[in-house]
Amino acid sequence: MNWSAIAAILMGLAVGIGAFGAHGLKGRLDEYSMGVYEKAVLYHFFHALGLMIVSLMPRLGALSQSAATWICGLLLAGIVLFSGSLYALAISGVKTLGAITPLGGLAFLAAWFMLAYCLLRNNPAR
Repeated sequence: MNWSAIAAILMGLAVGIGAFGAHGLKGRLDEYSMGVYEKAVLYHFFHALGLMIVSLMPRLGALSQSAATWICGLLLAGIVLFSGSLYALAISGVKTLGAITPLGGLAFLAAWFMLAYCLLRNNPAR
């Protein structure tokens, strides 16, 4: 799977979704819902950027391809579950969608801790 291309697409989507929120949803969402939407865009973009960085790490020799694949998959799952559920919650107002959000947060945490573990394990300075 071309994780760099997926990351680039996700970053582009974050820009487009953010612009839609700022312009298309302005005045249609209450303050709470707009805050939820903006949080979703922020986490979407940061983790898409993280996915891009992780996808390049095997080329630099800092991470194995298999580890990068796992980490990128977790970051993608986090974006879909965390940001996706928050987008849906903000637009629909269906509060039960918020129950999905922590699963995305767990995927983000797993990705970052797995990255730290792999980088520490492969540290040639040890």
